[in-house]
Amino acid sequence: MQEVQETGLLIDGRDYYRAFYHAARMAQRYILIAGWQFDSTVRLLRGEDVEEGNDEVCFLPFLDGLCKKNPELRVYILAWDFHLIYALEREWWQRYIFKWTTNRQMQFHFDNCHPLGASHHQKFVVIDRHIAFVGGADICASRWDDRDHRVMHPERLREGDTKPYGPYHEIQSYHVGPVAQQLTELFAMRWRQSGGATLELFPSPPVCRTLMKPTVAIAAAQVALSRTHPPMLFPPQAGVHEISHLYLDAIAAADKIIYIENQYFSSEAIYNALVERMRAHDRSRLQIIMILPKRPEAFLEEIAMGFVQAKMLRALADIACETGHAFGVYYAATSGEDGKETPTYIHSKLLLVDDCFMTVGSANTTNRSMGVDTELNVSWEASSYRQRPLIRTIRHTRMSLLAEHSGVDLQKEKRNLGRIRGLVDYLNRLASSGFSRLHYHPMDTSFDESEWLRVLKPKNLALDPKRPLFTKEPDKQHFSYLLRVAQKILVLSSSLTASSAVYFTQERLDPFTQELMNLDTLGNLYHLRLVGRLPWSLVLAGALLAALFWW
Repeated sequence: MQEVQETGLLIDGRDYYRAFYHAARMAQRYILIAGWQFDSTVRLLRGEDVEEGNDEVCFLPFLDGLCKKNPELRVYILAWDFHLIYALEREWWQRYIFKWTTNRQMQFHFDNCHPLGASHHQKFVVIDRHIAFVGGADICASRWDDRDHRVMHPERLREGDTKPYGPYHEIQSYHVGPVAQQLTELFAMRWRQSGGATLELFPSPPVCRTLMKPTVAIAAAQVALSRTHPPMLFPPQAGVHEISHLYLDAIAAADKIIYIENQYFSSEAIYNALVERMRAHDRSRLQIIMILPKRPEAFLEEIAMGFVQAKMLRALADIACETGHAFGVYYAATSGEDGKETPTYIHSKLLLVDDCFMTVGSANTTNRSMGVDTELNVSWEASSYRQRPLIRTIRHTRMSLLAEHSGVDLQKEKRNLGRIRGLVDYLNRLASSGFSRLHYHPMDTSFDESEWLRVLKPKNLALDPKRPLFTKEPDKQHFSYLLRVAQKILVLSSSLTASSAVYFTQERLDPFTQELMNLDTLGNLYHLRLVGRLPWSLVLAGALLAALFWW
């Protein structure tokens, strides 16, 4: 447990970006930023918030300007050295943009010090060993939004776009006090392991009061940090699974309510923990609530985790009916003037239990986040009912989030949102009303809508593995694994070759570009005839990529 002078939540991008902007302006010695993704031109202040700042509001020019004003200030940015499959989603030439267009006081570094198949997913900021931000939010394009999540928001724009991107929901935490020192040490360790120099982060002078506008201030004097770190051969490091243990212990201890917000739900360990708790006949009945995106953001994610998620959610719903627990899975969406529904993409990662425990951070409820990627969470717990202020603020967090997702007025619905008994029934009424932003989650995927995807039925593909590759010395088990990979390469290559051959024996299909834009024309596996029109180098590359990601 680490002491804090202040702590709380910043819900959605507007509140987080604004808080980061004002905290960074007060920096005297250093700003440390670790993340999964960055974009140099992200606007930190938008709309009426711009009036609060006197500096540049775009991320990289803003930090560069701070360095020019303060010769003693140093800025260190540590980004995951992302996989090629994310190339189209990232800002290109970032290494040169961050290094060559800014002051020498700024240093940017890509971190690829992790096992094969893993990623760096921790997202935190430290300023002068005094202020820290921890959560699931990245400072990058397409993440800013406010709590209204309107269908069309004029400030919700990527650079160069004229059409706003969709509503987006985030949660980040802030902390003032000694906990920032431990996060400083974590950053310095990762910077050094990734090939950077040893950082000399001297204690900073007393800082002025930072203009912090929390979404929810949490009445706590202590917080706990938890990590996921995969085992590594070089440098030698044992695996750290603190977040997994945190989730499993919290679920097992639940007596009244489990509330989850997350981008995905595909963790086998968390699913089994929920099943075990629901089947405990000598324990109380629970209210179990999940807020998830209606659908994954990308097709690749749906292939990797969507099928498993749908299967798990359906199984949990069946078990809840058998055992008497109240189980509700929902997504949030706003309807436009034309009545068309626009879902809010849920990117937050939160677990709340019994209004006494809450954790937020970078960890998704996936296999990856529990054992493969680096993750960082922060938690608050009221270990006694005498900690009533903390219990009240955790309960208020739950009520505030449910009000946001359902679109109801928190003050008017305070009684219904605050109670635990019958909460799922109340949310079901909202979801059935047709007037609420809350909707029943379909608990399905594109696999249920497309014949060829139903034939595929992918299970536990490599985007959501339980463990990274090659974290132990080679042995017979790993040799067998390599043989399996080689076998799958041959199988996939053969299937693609056969499917392309089918094309030449069938009548000519519609133009390639039309078929590519219409997923249904792919048909089931038999209709992958269009692969025959691709260059053989792409066919073989696709087979190799698929095999490497399918272990």
